[in-house]
Amino acid sequence: MSVKCYKNLIVWQKAMDLVELVYQATQSFPKEELYGLTNQVRRAAVSVPSNIAEGQARKSTAEFKQFLSIARGSLAEVETQLLIAQRLRYLTQEQLDLIMATHEEVSKMLPALMAKLAINH
Repeated sequence: MSVKCYKNLIVWQKAMDLVELVYQATQSFPKEELYGLTNQVRRAAVSVPSNIAEGQARKSTAEFKQFLSIARGSLAEVETQLLIAQRLRYLTQEQLDLIMATHEEVSKMLPALMAKLAINH
């Protein structure tokens, strides 16, 4: 599988959408969470497309797969942190559902891309 630019990967595009949704949702978090949960979930969200991009820029398929694995871990962090935010009533169910729809798309695309890389290697 030959990808010339990470920006052409739909999974990267969806991960960027996820970052945008997380930033929008966390704008209304309490100010005392700015250096806590707000910062943590934003950093985890940013990590997803960043690792996809970095992995694609590497020279080997094995490295790309490793960075996709890291992106999957960050995605799990995002989910956990959003569920914490909902429990603390920082997010409504509607806000969570909107973000999680994009999260689910990305979480299905990452292993599919990893499998495709394994087949085409």
